[in-house]
Amino acid sequence: MTHKEKENMEKYSYITLKQQPQLKERAAEWFHQKWNVPKEAYQKCMDEYLNGETEYGWFLCLDGDTLIGGLGVIENDFHDREDLTPNICAVYTEREYRSRGIAGRLLCMAVEDLKAKGISPVYLLTDHTGFYERYRWGRRTFKNVHIQVMQGRQRRSVKKFLRELVLNIGSDLTAFNLGYMFTNRQI
Repeated sequence: MTHKEKENMEKYSYITLKQQPQLKERAAEWFHQKWNVPKEAYQKCMDEYLNGETEYGWFLCLDGDTLIGGLGVIENDFHDREDLTPNICAVYTEREYRSRGIAGRLLCMAVEDLKAKGISPVYLLTDHTGFYERYRWGRRTFKNVHIQVMQGRQRRSVKKFLRELVLNIGSDLTAFNLGYMFTNRQI
């Protein structure tokens, strides 16, 4: 991490939704606006987290009172592989705040939280190349992964190129035990 990234990160507040549950409605709307997944889906997952029905969490970055980055950990991120759980979902940083280490810090928060709870591995579906590998996520191919995507309020199945990234959380965050996952084959 560069000196500038460290300096920028120190300006922001990194929290879990449990630390500021009053942000739930605003966070659900923010994620909905970014990913076009129904707000109610985010509210349900956030309620389960806040009510202690799941150990998976929601992680946010604030610049003052402005939500500028976030991600969640959920059971399943619209795919049919029940064995690939939990999933990092909805990773997003506002465009004007990108390249400042925000998403990386949020990923580390989520990994540390899961590690403390003895949960490993954790999965991530994405079509980004290079970004997650910088944060020590490994790649591995999965066959026959069928995902669901939201279009408006209708869910439909799609066949597309996917990436699946996994991180096996080791006992020492500086020495990850990486499982290589990478799907880039048409299903």
